[in-house]
Amino acid sequence: MSKVLELAKELGAEVIQTHTSWVLLLKDVVYKIKKPVNFGFLDYSTLEKRKEMCYKEVELNRRLCPWVYIGVVPISEVKGKWVIENDENVVEYAVKMRRIPDEAILSNRLDKTTEEDLKKVAKVVADFHVRAKRVDEFGKMEVMKYNTDENFAQTEKYIGITISKEDYDFIKRKTNEFYEKHADIFEKRIKEGRIRDGHGDIRTEHVAFLEEGVCIFDCIEFNDRFRYGDVLNDMCFLSMELEYFGREYLARAYEEEYRRISKDPDFDLMLPFFKCYRAYVRGKVNSFLLDDPNLTQEEKEKAKERATKFFKLARTYAEMIK
Repeated sequence: MSKVLELAKELGAEVIQTHTSWVLLLKDVVYKIKKPVNFGFLDYSTLEKRKEMCYKEVELNRRLCPWVYIGVVPISEVKGKWVIENDENVVEYAVKMRRIPDEAILSNRLDKTTEEDLKKVAKVVADFHVRAKRVDEFGKMEVMKYNTDENFAQTEKYIGITISKEDYDFIKRKTNEFYEKHADIFEKRIKEGRIRDGHGDIRTEHVAFLEEGVCIFDCIEFNDRFRYGDVLNDMCFLSMELEYFGREYLARAYEEEYRRISKDPDFDLMLPFFKCYRAYVRGKVNSFLLDDPNLTQEEKEKAKERATKFFKLARTYAEMIK
């Protein structure tokens, strides 16, 4: 950690920490250094693994954001100090990116974003899904049910805290009824080639409007399982978030344009199911923060509010599941 801070100071960079990375922000570029952590679903524990994941992050993100991902650069230790873009004594690697202006990112410009803007995003996402690699085995109903079963098991402890017993039982029942009623749809969608290597995290803070066009960045590189799946499950993360932020009109424009381009015959049936899943996952992730000893009480209260709101949204979608 001290070496990272020393490097940031040398570069005159602002440092932002996530639980998996140190991000060094300069005026025009960003360096992202992975932390030596292992969470089971994510393993950056060795230098070789961090190097591999840096290259994978660049390769995968260039699919939807070719103008931003410059490449992977080495960090060497020279005379006791870290020196970036130096390969004489490599001790770490970083993803080098062009810095995206804050005002270009969708989450920062919701008030000025138009329906036409979201139609452009939908076109980019739909075109990407057609090109993306098929991963048929991840479309099996058993795979999806494993994910939803895991969600319900992991959130049971938050009943009465971030989700009511009634909502928990209702969402769980509607989800499992959907599997019973529509098992054939999952097989049908596999045959139609609708299971692809997607982005995995298309959210408002990962969409930017640049001079070159729409850029969707920061896809999930650390675990293929979280990126592979039904194209509707991939696309609807963004419309769910737009509705969470009260921008239903933008969500509609995005969904309708995607529907028009994809001509997906199961769109109306599958969309509420997948949006319920996405909202529930966000409720779960925010609930987990309540157990983080590194957060202040104020941060935990905010996480609790977000989790409760996401679970309520999941309940709304569950009511639409047929």
